[in-house]
Amino acid sequence: MTHTIREKAKLLARVRRIRGQVEAIERALESEAGCEKVMHLIASTRAAMAGLMAEVLEDHVRVHLVDPEKYPDALNPDGVGQLLDVIRTYLK
Repeated sequence: MTHTIREKAKLLARVRRIRGQVEAIERALESEAGCEKVMHLIASTRAAMAGLMAEVLEDHVRVHLVDPEKYPDALNPDGVGQLLDVIRTYLK
C-alpha cells in the first residue's frame, strides 16, 4: 500500500480545503474585490498547495527512499531530516 492511499482521507481533506480557497479567489474576482484581497487569497492558496506538496514529498522520501525495514543502510536519518527541512523551507 502506498503512502498516498494510506493517508488518503487526510490528503483529500487538504485538497478540499484548497478547492475552497480557489473558489474564494473566483468569488473575489466575480465580485470585483480589490487586488490586495485577491493577492492575499492567491498567496494563501499557493501556501496550501506547497504544504500539500511538502507532505506528499516527505512521505515519499520516508516510505520509498529511507524505509529502515526495507533499506537498513540506505541513508543517514539525520541527513534525511536535514534534506526534508530544506525542502519544507523551499516550498514555503
